[in-house]
Amino acid sequence: MAAKLKKGDKVIVLAGKDKGKQGEITQVMPKDGKAVVDGINMFIRHTKQTQTSQGGRLPKAMPIELSNLALLDKNGKATRVGFREEDGKKVRFAKTTGDVI
Repeated sequence: MAAKLKKGDKVIVLAGKDKGKQGEITQVMPKDGKAVVDGINMFIRHTKQTQTSQGGRLPKAMPIELSNLALLDKNGKATRVGFREEDGKKVRFAKTTGDVI
């Protein structure tokens, strides 16, 4: 099945502690059904100091379920993603506006 959300997409969080926040997808894990969105679902990771990096309490974006994310259309509203064929290619489009993503 084709991916409805991809790396670089602007999304909004639909559920959870960060509901209503917006961000950009930095990594998608289709097998787990999760994605990492920068600035969303942040947790503090305690890391030990090494020769190459400073240790301490570092904030890290953790994965969030794909079902809790919705793509943003050009109007800044949450939309569902559909697929259609244009010029022999399968393209994604926003269901609210009909625009190709």
